[in-house]
Amino acid sequence: MITIDPSSTVQAETPAKSTLTRFLNRAREAVGIAGEVDVLLTGDAGIKTLNRQFRKKNKATDVLSFPTPEEIFQLHAGDLAISLDTAAKQAASFGHSLGDEIRVLMLHGLLHLAGMDHEVDNGEMAAREAELRTSLKLPSTLIERVQTPQKRAPRRRA
Repeated sequence: MITIDPSSTVQAETPAKSTLTRFLNRAREAVGIAGEVDVLLTGDAGIKTLNRQFRKKNKATDVLSFPTPEEIFQLHAGDLAISLDTAAKQAASFGHSLGDEIRVLMLHGLLHLAGMDHEVDNGEMAAREAELRTSLKLPSTLIERVQTPQKRAPRRRA
């Protein structure tokens, strides 16, 4: 189920729940997750609260993943929280739509729910995300973007 927090400042630009749900189901299948996944689309304030409460980091982030215990993983794999505010900024920065950015973040979060962790692996999650991004027709992966600096316009000299 996808829930959109009414406090998000970019809620009106968010794709329809039905569109996002279809993608979520396709991505879950591609990742190999059978259990249901709930997604909260919130704002920076909401995700900052979750990040502080569960990760002890007092800042907004783009996506958080909350896996469930192994005993119920086949029924309910976990939850994702995505900041629409941060997603909108990232989408503008990378030159694609908010909908595409939400999909990139969903895929990234699903890979975390499946047990992958780019912070400790040797590039396995990045490789898998790149493969799935291609098959799901998404723009560059979250991990690639962190590892590759953005292109910036050259500065004009006065």
